[in-house]
Amino acid sequence: MTAAAGLTAVDHVQLAAPPGSEDALRTFYADALGMTEIPKPPVLAARGGCWFAAGPVQLHLGIENDFRPAKKAHPGLRVTGIEAYAARLESHGVAVTWDDNLPGHRRFYAHDPAGNRLEFLEPGA
Repeated sequence: MTAAAGLTAVDHVQLAAPPGSEDALRTFYADALGMTEIPKPPVLAARGGCWFAAGPVQLHLGIENDFRPAKKAHPGLRVTGIEAYAARLESHGVAVTWDDNLPGHRRFYAHDPAGNRLEFLEPGA
């Protein structure tokens, strides 16, 4: 008998960015967020963009010629030490906007250099 088929995890989240934004994205995701850039397979690297990881979390930034950032859509990223993490982003010049509308969580929003909205949250904080 085989195990039931089903979802087990989110492998990665893909965000879009405009052509030529890779250096700004690297500064934001690696320096400000503390993620590590991971190599893209050569066939995909030819398309531009960059991939990042922090533990099991992966964000892939793909290049889109007619890019427009989504106004509402965003990944929700869990963090520990949310106050210190927000201060880290602010020390890199990233504006954070706190939101107290999710019961049982502390959270804030920030935008990457391409304008992608990111939610950072810590349960029970």
